Amino acid sequence: MRVDINSDLGESFGAYTIGHDAGLMNAITSANVAAGFHAGDPSVLRDTIRLAKKHGVAVGAHPGFPDLVGFGRRELNATPKEAEDMVLYQVAAVAGVAAAEGVKLQHVKPHGALFNMAVANRELSDAIARAVAAFDKGLILFGLPGSEILNAGRAAGATRPRGRRRMRRRRPPRARHARAHGRRAPRGGSPAARARTTGSRCDRRRSRLEA
Repeated sequence: MRVDINSDLGESFGAYTIGHDAGLMNAITSANVAAGFHAGDPSVLRDTIRLAKKHGVAVGAHPGFPDLVGFGRRELNATPKEAEDMVLYQVAAVAGVAAAEGVKLQHVKPHGALFNMAVANRELSDAIARAVAAFDKGLILFGLPGSEILNAGRAAGATRPRGRRRMRRRRPPRARHARAHGRRAPRGGSPAARARTTGSRCDRRRSRLEA
């Protein structure tokens, strides 16, 4: 098992600074970048991706409900189609900016209420999985252990990942003591499901669930 230290980033917007993304980049191996619905803005999105590229940190999309005031933590009564469309929109936004910076999107991790509601809501989980698969079937989809989003990912065609490879990470001098391991997105198939174990926001250990 390889350990992926993952964190939510790019959540500042406008005149408001949230978190210390620059300092955190030295301690993580993958980042979930906000797409503007629950946090973030276009400039912060691009700056965060540039920062991740500089530090060799894998980039993922962090889609959430359109709830800036509630930071995406309030449950919204969205239809499956609305949820699918908003997830696809945000994934495409992060992937598009990443592509412009020469970075390939690695994964998708839903945010806040969207993520938590998907634990037991199969319809919502299916909508999320369809959106991810519609954009890129090679993306990794994160979910809590035992949650419906993992089942939805498999139902969308997620099988045992093919072509596992270690991501080469350029480690800055002060972070050379922390070995950073990751995986490139598998070729073909649908979103590969990952399980999230308990841990702090900046120290999330993830292990890949295999069908």
